[in-house]
Amino acid sequence: MNIGLVKNDRNARIWIYSFSVIVFLAVTVLERVTINVDLGFDPHVLALINAVINTTVSILLVAGLIAAKSRKLTLHKNIMLTAIGLSVIFLVTYILHHLFAGSTLYGDLDKNGLVDASEKAIAGSMRYLYFFLLGTHILLAGISLPFILFTAYRALINENDRHRKIAKITWPLWFYVAVTGPIVYLMISKYY
Repeated sequence: MNIGLVKNDRNARIWIYSFSVIVFLAVTVLERVTINVDLGFDPHVLALINAVINTTVSILLVAGLIAAKSRKLTLHKNIMLTAIGLSVIFLVTYILHHLFAGSTLYGDLDKNGLVDASEKAIAGSMRYLYFFLLGTHILLAGISLPFILFTAYRALINENDRHRKIAKITWPLWFYVAVTGPIVYLMISKYY
C-alpha cells in the first residue's frame, strides 16, 4: 500500500506541527473577523454544508474502522484518505462561514449580538449542554489534527504497527469531533 512517501520523521514532524499551528491560528484569528458582503446566498448554508461533511466523515470513520478490522486495507486506506480530504474541505468552508456570517450566540433570539436574562431563561439548561458540546468539540478538533496527520503519515510510510497504535487514540478523538459537529450545528442553527 506504499504510495511512494519516503520516511522522514523529522520533516514529517515539522510539517505536521507547522500545519497544525497554522490551522489553529487561522481558525482562531479569522473567527474574529467578519466580512460584510452580499454573497447572493445565505452564508449560513456553509454551516449546513459543514454539518453534512462532518456527518459523512463520521460514517466514513466507522466504515474505515470496519474495513481495517476486516483486513480490507486498500479499502480502509481509500476511505480514510477520503475522510481526510473531506476534512480539508470542511476546514475551508468553516473558515468561509465564519468570515461571511460571523459568530452566532446560543440563545440570541432577537439576533442583536447579546443574550439577555430572558433569552437565557428561554434557552434554559440546553445552553449548558451546548457549551459543553461546543467546548469539547473545539478542544478535541484542535488536539486531533496532528494525531490525524501522524496517523496518516505512519500508514503512508507502511509503519503499520505504529499506525495502529496511534489510530487507537486518533479514531475516537476524530469520531467525537465529527459527530458533535452536526449536533452543535442543529443546536445553534435556530439562532442564525
